[in-house]
Amino acid sequence: MTRRHWWAWAVVALVVAAAVAPLVHTWLTNADDQRLVDLDVYRTGGQMLLDGRPVYDYFTPAPQLLPFTYPPIAAMLAVALAEMSWSTAQWVWTAGIFVALAVTVGFAFRPALRKHVPWVFAFLMIACTYLMPIRDQVRFGQVDILLVALCLADCVAKRPWWPRGFLIGLATAVKLTPGVFLIYLLVTRQWRTLAMAVFAAAVLTLLPFAVIPQDAADFWFSALLDPERLGANAATTNQSIRGMLIRLYMPDLLTSAIWVVIVAVVGWYGFRGARDAYEAKDPITAVALVGLMAVLLSPVAWIHHLAWVVVVLGAIVGDGRDPVRLRVAAGVWLFYVVPVPWWGVSLIAAKIPGVSLVFGKIVQNGFGLGALVLVWLLVSWLPKRREIA
Repeated sequence: MTRRHWWAWAVVALVVAAAVAPLVHTWLTNADDQRLVDLDVYRTGGQMLLDGRPVYDYFTPAPQLLPFTYPPIAAMLAVALAEMSWSTAQWVWTAGIFVALAVTVGFAFRPALRKHVPWVFAFLMIACTYLMPIRDQVRFGQVDILLVALCLADCVAKRPWWPRGFLIGLATAVKLTPGVFLIYLLVTRQWRTLAMAVFAAAVLTLLPFAVIPQDAADFWFSALLDPERLGANAATTNQSIRGMLIRLYMPDLLTSAIWVVIVAVVGWYGFRGARDAYEAKDPITAVALVGLMAVLLSPVAWIHHLAWVVVVLGAIVGDGRDPVRLRVAAGVWLFYVVPVPWWGVSLIAAKIPGVSLVFGKIVQNGFGLGALVLVWLLVSWLPKRREIA
């Protein structure tokens, strides 16, 4: 890299830092009991191990009262966070979010970054930072963008220095939803990568049984079976298919039956599309589709789980030469920047006859319904657009 490039990247870092500073300042100066509440959960899990107390019996202090909901290996990894002061942990974790976002942007938009890399990269970093799912990463101190970066890098890195599949296994062990990538590796017949991913996930899952056996048993045979530990499943922030159905308030049995059918159809369509994208040498689109499956098919998927939208945007943009794809990407970006679901909540509360309930419900489920549209866009629209262009 030339000296000129070093200066360009230094300027880019300063520009990005200045652009995201208002967001970081807002959430890192928030009230103590509202600041990076999920990071507090992670640290609490690590602190419980240090104190020799049961990880899954403890809740963070009021008013949050949040339990540790991740697999026990995550608690073991969180010991490093618990060893830091709260102030240090906030800054370290927030910096890590932006490092993970930079990795994600770098891989997801790789075809468009081949020319004019520093300045296009700066623009994309700033644009993606203000997507609502990414803003929520900073607001809550969430781990999702790190998992996105791990899975994306594992799938699209050209010559990885790690055994391909290891990062997917790590992500799956830390938070179960990346396990959808095991299905992807299976349907695309990437046998060596699948074997490594399964091996890594298995080792990291079994290790806690040797180190913290009671906590491991508590998670796999008790905490995991209680979906309410994740929060109110009917809350607006749950934008999974199941969350959208629950908010229709049908009988539980009917809701479950409809959910199973829709999940089967969406799963078949999405994974088939991911396989086709892989065979068409378009791994970014394949990863974007599998990431959307992680959100839609999960029983609970909060808005911050939609950090996969960054990869979706990269797939739509492609090499950046098709103006139609760029306009579509701009529309998707804008849709996930504004708080669409909360507009739906306001519409429902307004109680406008003939409008509020039906239209409000649709808008309230906007991000989840939008994810379904994105699946169609990547599976059916994008290949046809490539042929036209």
